[in-house]
Amino acid sequence: MKIKNHTPIALFVGLQACIIQIIDQSIHSMFPPEGNGGFAWVSFLAWATYFMAGCTIKDGVRSFIGFVIGMTAGIVIILLSGPFTSLGFFATPLAILIIATILFYLEIAPHMFSFVPSVYIACGAYFGCMTYVPGATFSSIFISELTFLTLGLFFGWMTIAFKTWYETRSSGEKVLD
Repeated sequence: MKIKNHTPIALFVGLQACIIQIIDQSIHSMFPPEGNGGFAWVSFLAWATYFMAGCTIKDGVRSFIGFVIGMTAGIVIILLSGPFTSLGFFATPLAILIIATILFYLEIAPHMFSFVPSVYIACGAYFGCMTYVPGATFSSIFISELTFLTLGLFFGWMTIAFKTWYETRSSGEKVLD
């Protein structure tokens, strides 16, 4: 594709990124925990998983399922660290070792549950939010992260929808209006 043909798509993606940030700055204060700095970065992670998964609505659903599994795994890691507190420094690393090992088995699970990248991305983001966002609770981060992950998947879908529409239009093929 020539640069002049690619430019409208690139501008659309840039506009989308701008809009995600505007949405985040406009609504992040409505999401728990109070005083959070926003979660646009989570949307950008999800946007990337839409492409990694295969760029279809079914792949988006597959990513979404992985996000829920990943955030649940983050909760389990945190809870599992508790019984290991006697290990001090190694309490959380041991919990991560156990859960990360189990999560990798998802690779051989049925197709809709086997997208390991979305699981690890959501788990890492969840674990990070719980560690670094003041006032975070299991439910507040779950709700906020899932909302912004879903927003990212939607923007991934919009990117592909626009790109397909534009490329079809510019190639001269008839497009159904």
